[in-house]
Amino acid sequence: MLSVNVGQPMDGIIKRPTGIDKRPTDEISVADPGPKGRGGSGVEGDAVMNRKHHGGSEQAVYAFAREELDWWGVDLGRDLRAGMFGENLTTAGFDVDAAVIGEQWRLGSSVVLTVTAPRVPCATFSAHMGVRGWVKAFTARGRTGAYLSVTQPGTIRPGDEIQVLWRPGHGVTVPMAFRAWMGDREMAQAMLDDQVLPPAGHAELARKVARRTA
Repeated sequence: MLSVNVGQPMDGIIKRPTGIDKRPTDEISVADPGPKGRGGSGVEGDAVMNRKHHGGSEQAVYAFAREELDWWGVDLGRDLRAGMFGENLTTAGFDVDAAVIGEQWRLGSSVVLTVTAPRVPCATFSAHMGVRGWVKAFTARGRTGAYLSVTQPGTIRPGDEIQVLWRPGHGVTVPMAFRAWMGDREMAQAMLDDQVLPPAGHAELARKVARRTA
């Protein structure tokens, strides 16, 4: 683990305060925050201001790779610090986007996290980046990093190793799931048929598919 990051409420990015701008810290404590709508971040002290769309058990922690930040840094012509994309975990030497939905990671000696979903870019992310066409560009890249649930709580520190404890056999990676969210009907239906996503994500994707086919 390269960096662990938390965000405090900040004004001036959008009309209401947001916690998207996360900053490195010495350690973070993670636990299941409870269902979306009631629970916020799974990281103690990390602000989630819009609980309708963010936070909750299936979006408790967000991981993004330093290598992807570097790729975007070259593309945008600017330095991107750890936490800039709103991630709680900035990894190094670990391909977050190769993760399969449902796989479990051990971090350090005790924490276990489960990969639940891709990150879907939103207007707040775009405003934070200040890049015209940001949502379209991020979507086209398709390497979104991963949301995780907290299976076993504990403390995560920079330098902690990430080990893959278990990986399901369905083979649906984070980028494949992202394509389903963004309109790939065949992939979305396959994910629904195989029940790849955890309950809340499955229900939300099912609603998306129903709206698209209505």
